[in-house]
Amino acid sequence: MNFIQAIVLGIVQGLTEFLPISSSAHVQIASELMNIKGISDKNSATTAFIATIQLGTEAAVLLYFAKDIWRFLSAIFKGLFNKAARKSADFKMAIYILIGSIPVGIVGLVFKHFIEETVRTLWVISFTMIIFGIVLFVSDRIGSKTKEIQELNAKRAIGFGIGQMLSVIPGVSRSGASISFGLLAGFSRASAARFSFLIGIPAVLVSGLWEFKDSYKNLDSELMAGTAVATLTSFIVGYLVIAGLLKYLTKGSFTPFVIWRILVGLILLGLLTTGVIAA
Repeated sequence: MNFIQAIVLGIVQGLTEFLPISSSAHVQIASELMNIKGISDKNSATTAFIATIQLGTEAAVLLYFAKDIWRFLSAIFKGLFNKAARKSADFKMAIYILIGSIPVGIVGLVFKHFIEETVRTLWVISFTMIIFGIVLFVSDRIGSKTKEIQELNAKRAIGFGIGQMLSVIPGVSRSGASISFGLLAGFSRASAARFSFLIGIPAVLVSGLWEFKDSYKNLDSELMAGTAVATLTSFIVGYLVIAGLLKYLTKGSFTPFVIWRILVGLILLGLLTTGVIAA
């Protein structure tokens, strides 16, 4: 992996992490097109690189929601010692975020090796891009979009969490799946996206740090510079994408992302079938 390839992957990660189009799929596709191998190899430098740039986009969401996160953490701390504080909206929201993070954590731990060794192929990605693009389209069309984030409860938080849980399958999209479940539960587009980002914080942060801990030693001095720049790139691009998407969803629909997912899935199927790229 050279410096330019590192920058390109950093941009791809930043652009796709928060859009409902699957960052893992796009990073893997970009890697294959640039002939960078090793994403599925636990001991590869590429795995360490991906884990690191994911922390860049996670830093972006932490910064964007910094005030909210501080309020939630403060509410949790107060709630530990004050029963009345547990009735506050911030305390309840913090609990819902934790509840929504549980399903993906359990499934990720149980099926981690199976996913890495068996499911993480471009064939799987091509089909999940199409299938979950259709799921997002249907959810966006039939959801009432009348509920706001203040109307969350434990049951609805679990629903978001189940959607996020499906993102362990490559190509599904963590935000796309959880947003789809939120739309089906009747939440507005912006509220579904916002809570999707919030419940992704514990899951992505823990998994990213865990992968980084196991693989950072594979980053040699030559790749370190490219990784640092790519991580900074993914952070900047990711922050802009979060702000832009939430603003767009106040009026816009998910149709453009649905079209993109299906087109990428079909093109990928064509490239795989013709042997242009290997699975």
